[in-house]
Amino acid sequence: MFKLSLYSVPEGQSKYVEEARSQLEESISQLRHYCEPYTTWCQETYSQTKPKMQSLVQWGLDSYDYLQNAPPGFFPRLGVIGFAGLIGLLLARGSKIKKLVYPPGFMGLAASLYYPQQAIVFAQVSGERLYDWGLRGYIVIEDLWKENFQKPGNVKNSPGTK
Repeated sequence: MFKLSLYSVPEGQSKYVEEARSQLEESISQLRHYCEPYTTWCQETYSQTKPKMQSLVQWGLDSYDYLQNAPPGFFPRLGVIGFAGLIGLLLARGSKIKKLVYPPGFMGLAASLYYPQQAIVFAQVSGERLYDWGLRGYIVIEDLWKENFQKPGNVKNSPGTK
C-alpha cells in the first residue's frame, strides 16, 4: 500500500486536564443553580400565556379591521348605547349596587332595541345560567341546613331533656 506522509498520526499520547474552577465561575454556577426554579417557572408561565396573548392581539386586530370597515349605521347605534350607559350612571348616584346594575341594564335595553335577535339569544342563555346558579345555591344551602340544624343531637325539647 501506498502511504502518504500528510495523514500520519503524531507520536505520543495527549491527555486532557480540566482546570480547576475559579471563584467567579463557582459563584456563577451557584447563582444559576439558585435561579433555576424561577427561570423554569417563568418559562412555563410564558408558554401558557403566549397563546392567550396571541389570541388577544388577533382579536384586537380583527376589531380594528371591523371598526375601519364598519357597516352603515354602526357608530350612531354605538353612540346611543353608550349614551344609555351614561344615563344609567347618572341615575345610579348614591348607591354602589345601582352603579353596578343601572348602566349595564340601560345599555342592554338600548342594545336590545337595535339587535333584537341577539338579545333574545342572550336572554335565553343568561336565564339558563341564572337558573343553574340558583339551583346550585339551593343545593348548597340545603346541605348546610341538614348538616347544622337537623342532626339528631341538636333537637331541643325532645323527651328526656329539660
